[in-house]
Amino acid sequence: MLALPRKENAINSLELAIEAARALDERLGKDIRVLDMRGVSGLTDYCVIASGTSAPHLKALTNEVQHNMKQRGVMARRSGLPESGWVVVDCLDAVIHIFAPEARAYYAIESLWKGALLIPLTPSSPGQPLRPALAD
Repeated sequence: MLALPRKENAINSLELAIEAARALDERLGKDIRVLDMRGVSGLTDYCVIASGTSAPHLKALTNEVQHNMKQRGVMARRSGLPESGWVVVDCLDAVIHIFAPEARAYYAIESLWKGALLIPLTPSSPGQPLRPALAD
């Protein structure tokens, strides 16, 4: 398989997933999960899953993730519409799924990847951005 050259200051896949989770948290995304997909799926390294409260909230969450990725020089492709209840932002090394609560319960994609390691996230202190709890 042909490997594409990385930019000198390229963000690694875990950092990318954590930055997506932080962007979702900043816009008050709910029930944010980061799954380590390496060894479980050949499609991506990390999967970030979050919920929004309404179609406008899903749109705001999606826009925040895309803006955050653009600032870091990461290509992010969007699929789906907020009105459908499920929007996907594909950054290759991390795929971000943003759901309405009903769609998330219906599709239950977390159950598809039971073998994936859940990366625990915690704020460094109240009101602070999320970070991997493993970084202590």
